Amino acid sequence: MLDRFGQTQPKVLFTTDAYRYNGKSHDCLSKARAVREGVENIAHMVVIPYVGGTPPGSDETCWKAIVSRPAEPLTFTRVGFNDPMYVLYSSGTTGKPKCIIHSVGGMLLNHIKEHQLHSDVKAGERFFYFTTCGWMMWNWLASGLLSGATLVLFDGSPFYPDAGVLWRLTDAQQVTLFGTSAKYLEALEKHGYNPKDHHSLTSLQTLCSTGSVLAPEQFDWAYSQVKSDVQLSSIAGGTDICGCFVLGSPISPVYRGQSQVRGLGLDVEVFNNEGKAVQGEKGELVCCNSFPNQPVGFWGDDDGQRYHNAYWNKIEDIWFHGDYVELTGQGGMVFFGRSDAILNPGGVRIGTAEIYRHVNQLDEVLDSVVIGQDWNNDVRVVLFVKLRPGQVLDSDLEQKIRTTIRTSCTPRHVPAKILTITDIPRTKSGKLAELAVRDVVHGREVAQLSALDNPESLEQYKARPELQH
Repeated sequence: MLDRFGQTQPKVLFTTDAYRYNGKSHDCLSKARAVREGVENIAHMVVIPYVGGTPPGSDETCWKAIVSRPAEPLTFTRVGFNDPMYVLYSSGTTGKPKCIIHSVGGMLLNHIKEHQLHSDVKAGERFFYFTTCGWMMWNWLASGLLSGATLVLFDGSPFYPDAGVLWRLTDAQQVTLFGTSAKYLEALEKHGYNPKDHHSLTSLQTLCSTGSVLAPEQFDWAYSQVKSDVQLSSIAGGTDICGCFVLGSPISPVYRGQSQVRGLGLDVEVFNNEGKAVQGEKGELVCCNSFPNQPVGFWGDDDGQRYHNAYWNKIEDIWFHGDYVELTGQGGMVFFGRSDAILNPGGVRIGTAEIYRHVNQLDEVLDSVVIGQDWNNDVRVVLFVKLRPGQVLDSDLEQKIRTTIRTSCTPRHVPAKILTITDIPRTKSGKLAELAVRDVVHGREVAQLSALDNPESLEQYKARPELQH
């Protein structure tokens, strides 16, 4: 919070007293007070009693005191299309977090397009996305009010008190669009929980997945174990545009392992190393035209240089997004991971998602993270696996993993080393922190530990004797 609010210097800080997760209460006030002390411009702190923990201090305002005041007539001020609406912060895993300014017109116009045309959201329907307030999907969800939809909110763990909690919510609230992360769907499958066996899900029309690559096997699982006639939309974009470059289409077929379509009004292409648009080949996701939800700029970036370097300095006048993808013959998109996390053994580019897809399907494996380690003037593939309780990485399991990858991919994909860990670092929005693991393995300092939800997990990757020369 200090890394972010220290840059934007807000004047008022809103906080709850505490929150609940996994059946436990977690204090918020002590952290909020530390932020107030650390950010010079914060003049007021408003405390919302949520759990009923520590009461507000004498220099803090209780939310109830604000809302109990007599209501005043609403007043509206006309603003420009490109006037700032809100600031979103990047995860900061590669350096100082970017403070991305999004525009009023760009956000509203783009979200109406993505909700109504790509996701078939209609007035009166129930719209749910499982997201934290710190993820751009929260902003995406909030805009559902523009379409007259009713928003369904959930606070807490998606597996507490059990794996059915979100699906009971779906039935009880008659949710039509259910949004979540690809990791959640994979975790459900690993957990052995099949929603269709326990819930009617008669209202459910669209199932959205984002945050990481949705493997083809998860498509199979969703259609066989969630609902056979749902529109499964694997959507992808980012905080940078607070929207999507590829997403769903209610009038188009869903192909296994693919995002359905490129966003309407967006000239999205895949460029090879020569900067040429290609189809049926892996390359970089780019956008060749201007679009309304481009950021206005970055906070404090007065000359625009940092903004330009983030997206525009790879190819002149073309947005370079940093995803390694392939445009298919059906017009869909397949994702192979972030470009900066690409493996490059022997000069062959390999997307990390190609390995996760097959390793994470194994019954013995709960999760994994793969990196490229500099080795003898080349790069070797190193795979870390988090195993189910009671499983051991013996020679048989190691051989099973290698054989699975070799058979399903190529010999180049097979890891030189396979090591066990008990935790995998992720950002606060649940994304794999592959670059942080790579930095630790190479003995480099991780730029922003505060961007990680579980920074202590990196200790397991540090100075592993199996990875030393």
